[in-house]
Amino acid sequence: MRKNNFRNIAIIAHVDHGKTTLVDGLLHQSGTFKTHENIADRVMDSMDLEKERGITITAKNTSVFYNDIKINIVDTPGHADFGGEVERSLNLVDGVLLLVDASEGPLPQTRFVLQKALLKDLPIILIINKIDRPDSRIEEVVNEVYDLFIDLDANDKQIEFPIIYTNAKERVAHIEMGDDSKDLTPLFDLIIDKFPGPLAIDDHVAQFLITNIDYDSYVGQVAVGRLGNGMLEVNKRYSLCGEDKVVNNQKLSACYTFSGLKKIKVDKLEAGDIIAVAGIENIMIGDTISCNENPDPLPRISIDEPTVSMFFHVNDGPFAGKEGKYLTSRNLSDRLQREILGNVSLQVKSTDKTDVFEVCGRGELQMAVLIETMRREGYEFMVSKPQVITKEENGEILEPVEAIYLDLEEDHVGTITEKLSIRKGRMINLQNNGFGRVTLEFKIPSRGLIGFRSQFLTDTKGSGIMNTLFDSYAPWSGKIPQRNSGVLLADRPGKVTTYASLGMVDRGEMFVNVGTEVYKGMIIGERNRSGDIDINIIREKKLTNMRASSSDATVVLRPPQNLSLDQCIEFIAEDELIEVTPKSIRMRKMELDINKRLAMKKKEK
Repeated sequence: MRKNNFRNIAIIAHVDHGKTTLVDGLLHQSGTFKTHENIADRVMDSMDLEKERGITITAKNTSVFYNDIKINIVDTPGHADFGGEVERSLNLVDGVLLLVDASEGPLPQTRFVLQKALLKDLPIILIINKIDRPDSRIEEVVNEVYDLFIDLDANDKQIEFPIIYTNAKERVAHIEMGDDSKDLTPLFDLIIDKFPGPLAIDDHVAQFLITNIDYDSYVGQVAVGRLGNGMLEVNKRYSLCGEDKVVNNQKLSACYTFSGLKKIKVDKLEAGDIIAVAGIENIMIGDTISCNENPDPLPRISIDEPTVSMFFHVNDGPFAGKEGKYLTSRNLSDRLQREILGNVSLQVKSTDKTDVFEVCGRGELQMAVLIETMRREGYEFMVSKPQVITKEENGEILEPVEAIYLDLEEDHVGTITEKLSIRKGRMINLQNNGFGRVTLEFKIPSRGLIGFRSQFLTDTKGSGIMNTLFDSYAPWSGKIPQRNSGVLLADRPGKVTTYASLGMVDRGEMFVNVGTEVYKGMIIGERNRSGDIDINIIREKKLTNMRASSSDATVVLRPPQNLSLDQCIEFIAEDELIEVTPKSIRMRKMELDINKRLAMKKKEK
């Protein structure tokens, strides 16, 4: 039976097309927030990293009431790197709001999230957002969305979607452009009218599929998901149906329903609602909580396989233990295992070394977010250069291939095309948009994109836009050159001096400030030619009676290039590591001793 008192919906879109802003508007207009409450913009982006980067990283749910109907809303990430969040979120809902920018139109991640929704056969409402932009092209964008549906093999029913036009920032929606609507009421009415209530039976065997895991210091693990059928009650016993076993007699200590941004404690939960329960430990995403006598688990969530891996090392450098709180292999292992409980798209594998762990995910951005989160929590460790995950079919090695979409000025087309060709990129499409800008589409091995993003931004002087999307697996395309330049390495420990730094002006770009403490084998800059060079960066000028130490005070050094974590991940070579601590990000050679590095190179030859 349909539970018409509920609507479960997800909002999907490309990055920065306005999902979170629209949710803000729905929360305000529904009366969830009182008029006197001072609520920050993008209230759903609760993580510090989400606020800093301006993107949604984890899927979150909220709820609003409209005409006595509870609308559960799931706000999903737009980056393909966080596709696991999108996939499990779609298991919760019965309809999807597809948000598209009125100027930019559908972009790579729009294709990715829409494809997931179509595969689940979810009804879709198209929202053309940011209609107030001076460069909006509403009619063209609508046609581009239709083309995308056709390209993704949408059936006749799926392609007959309703369209609504919004300015999420101003909290206005229009069924027809130019109508007299002054709020989001038309969108609320459309959601109620076009999306069905969930299919659920209250007196059926309880079936609660866990799609997310939260943690509360008072009640422990909190399972979040949709109650498919049946009822759940506090202090009653249920079965936990895992991947390969069923554990009976599990008692719920707390039941929650969602109201706005809050979890509300209740004694009983109704089928069809998005809920949370506590009291059962050792739960995993994909498990089902069912009745104790005759448990009936739901199908587990299936997730796309990871395409990129990085090695996480215990920090063994000279500065190990000076800045971090959690340092040991036990600390690192426990934290990574805790991460995969709630992050279904990540995998952690042990290696033949007890202090090294292989972490597999969807992309560099997902890895960078995990690393940054851990360092802010007080962890100290080292990470390697990202590597693609290959697979073998019929004796042939296959590697992941990405579709890359570029929007750049005409003047830069030649440079970018040349660099992508070197990285085994193959041009699929070129379109001149007028106004001096060109859109390029390439197919390129995922290996070829490692380290390319920062190079792309440099070559286009920051004016280029780059988006990528996983395409397929293809035969191994051979060796791909990465970084052409070598690095400047400290050959001894100490503090960087002005005098030594002046000597490096013509040799390359420095990464460290004067006065920075360095150690032997630490990367202190990028050389302007190939091959690494070890230098004495702590050397001081010998003083004489004629010249004093103050004589160089007027010399102005070029400011060093302070690389971010993302830039470091892109920059390092296969024989290098990034040392990550709560206070510092350093790059180093895997082998710190120059003599041992030279011996290893001789063996390779």
